[in-house]
Amino acid sequence: MTVFNTVLKIVNKYKFTIILYTVMLIIFGGLNFKTSNNSVSYVATKPDVFIINEDEEIGITKDLINYFDKNTNIKDLDTDEESINDALFYRDVNYIIYIPKNFRNDFINGKNPKINIKTTKDYNSVLAENLLDNYLKTATIYRNNILNEEDLIKKVNESINISTKVEVTSKLDTNTLSQVAFYFNFLNYSILAGCVYVICLILSSFKEKNIHKRMIISSTNYKKLNNNLLLSMGSIAFVLWILYIVLAYILLGKVVISEHGIIYIINSLIFMICALTISFLIGNIVNSKTAINGIINVVALGSSFLCGSFVPMEWLPKSVLTIAHVLPSYWYIKTNELSKTIEVINFNTLKPIIINMIIILVFAFIFILITNIVSNKKRKID
Repeated sequence: MTVFNTVLKIVNKYKFTIILYTVMLIIFGGLNFKTSNNSVSYVATKPDVFIINEDEEIGITKDLINYFDKNTNIKDLDTDEESINDALFYRDVNYIIYIPKNFRNDFINGKNPKINIKTTKDYNSVLAENLLDNYLKTATIYRNNILNEEDLIKKVNESINISTKVEVTSKLDTNTLSQVAFYFNFLNYSILAGCVYVICLILSSFKEKNIHKRMIISSTNYKKLNNNLLLSMGSIAFVLWILYIVLAYILLGKVVISEHGIIYIINSLIFMICALTISFLIGNIVNSKTAINGIINVVALGSSFLCGSFVPMEWLPKSVLTIAHVLPSYWYIKTNELSKTIEVINFNTLKPIIINMIIILVFAFIFILITNIVSNKKRKID
């Protein structure tokens, strides 16, 4: 109880600094989520196309224009080359189609009249080019067997307008779960940075000359003292973790308390315990308060970049992920990524997640052992 009261006094002493830093992390986490949660969904768009038709707008020529009218946004521009080039440069259009004179007659008579194009060479222009190729190739195939133009147009439209009915059997809301995974992945940085800052600040106060000497001459075993300190600072870390979960509920809604959300919460709690032990070890090694910010950059930022907190795991090189295996952050983020793909929650689907959580707890146990060894050696030296 004495240790806990001392920790509270130190926290009270630095309360404004701790509150300011914690609020900054919470706001940063919220803003980072808000600016990134619109990138997890895909919205189909139509390319912007301008058609210059030098042929009569009848027959196959008219049908080609109608096909583009259904599948693209046909723009109205001036036909001079300067206006067309400006429209392409400023992305007012993605694709320009030049239908040559006598296109219809030449095509019907078995020739392959060339359609010139201009393009921005972006995604939308590729889509427009695929539409053009699809129409011309389909029409060419039917032209070799059908002489009547009306029958040809009918067959072409029957082929290119075939749609496939897609039935979604999965009830998993992947878009929402991706947002949840993104938020909890970012918590890797927030939890580590918050724990390292607060706990190192507290432990540095215990290393003040007079307090340190009293601790050395006391009859309390160093293991017991470390355990008391760890439990006392664990309560501080727990409060910090609660704030992040409350923020998650505010930003994400009821999905946080769903079955999938509970997995994320438990995983973050276990990682918070590990972050606590990491911070406790660092606090026992480092004596300078001025070094705390540098340590945060190395530990929190370093592990976040290496393990996929800021950059998705699938975008990271295999060599980086191989190195990341030695960090608890890797197993924490890997669990988050696995959780968003679970459709049915049972023991078999949870098994790899449970294994990852156990690995994180093993890391925490190792850090406690190392901390006790470091504390014992420092007492002997002092």
